[in-house]
Amino acid sequence: MVFTEQQIVQALSQIEDPDFKKDLISLNMIKDLTFTEELIKFTIELTTPACPMKEKLETDCRNAIAQLVSNEVKVEIEFSSKVTTLRDIKSEVLPTVKNIITVASGKGGVGKSTTAVNLALALLRSGAKVGLLDADIYGPSIPTMLGLQDARPTIRKVDEKNKIVPVDYLGMQVMSIGFLIQDKQPVAWRGPMATSALRQIITDVLWEDLDYLVLDLPPGTGDIHLTIAQMVPVTGAVVVTTPQEVALADARKALAFYQLESVNVPVLGVVENMSYFSPPELPDKRYYIFGKGGGRLLAQQFDVPFLAELTIEQDVREGGDLGKPIALQLATTGAKAFELLAQNVAQQIAVQNAKLNTNTVNS
Repeated sequence: MVFTEQQIVQALSQIEDPDFKKDLISLNMIKDLTFTEELIKFTIELTTPACPMKEKLETDCRNAIAQLVSNEVKVEIEFSSKVTTLRDIKSEVLPTVKNIITVASGKGGVGKSTTAVNLALALLRSGAKVGLLDADIYGPSIPTMLGLQDARPTIRKVDEKNKIVPVDYLGMQVMSIGFLIQDKQPVAWRGPMATSALRQIITDVLWEDLDYLVLDLPPGTGDIHLTIAQMVPVTGAVVVTTPQEVALADARKALAFYQLESVNVPVLGVVENMSYFSPPELPDKRYYIFGKGGGRLLAQQFDVPFLAELTIEQDVREGGDLGKPIALQLATTGAKAFELLAQNVAQQIAVQNAKLNTNTVNS
């Protein structure tokens, strides 16, 4: 059957991206289109390698070509990504980072650092360029959770200035105050000293080009949070809570903090950790130890997305204690849950960037 490029383009213009509510042709997502009578080949350029709609887009494109062009021609579809950013002008603070994600909580003990570490690794596994910054000055836990207790960053001179080179972990750039102090040494600093140290590990670190930099914040809404909000162009915040009312009460304060006029950081959504427990021998049984549905209700109250429901799993706890994060244990339910979380976070960032008419920067 003989067909034209216009017919192919017309067929693909029928496919709507579910996030942006526009067709793939208008969004300029179809690249490198070539065809013969036997083969149609093109690339779909995504706004993030962690796109959760990849399989649906491919299926819809194949069906459209079969119905509107030819049901006999072979179709080859490849994927690439071009991560979007709000930062069209290089700034002095983190100039090589496209999107900055803060992971916060109203109180400690809800799994914020576990979420930050595994979110960063899930984004890395998707193919994105990722950095992880431990901004919890008083209680840095990322070195332990990644098994990097003995790691030390190196120094490199750049333009006559000494820069700290982040520690490499499977291709992810990692920085923590924990790399600069002894393991058992307490951080007995007043607020100004802590914020000064934070400024240093942000501005004096030689971050390479990154699609996403994940910041693990301390719990609460104090000096560190204000410093980051005022100093760092944060793309969006992820708020972690558990379903119980004690945690939700503090999580509400964290969400309200980001909505303050003096802060004004978009909230990407809420993560409910420790949602329920299912015994391995009874996988269909759910025990709601800390209550049920609190995180989802919190997201509804603040009109922000509900990003994920993370269950209580022994493997998650052991992975953090042993420096073997669950996101790298690919066959586990925990890894799949964090993969979904990474997709949802990346999706929210892409949608937010598109709504604000931002420029797209090649990854």
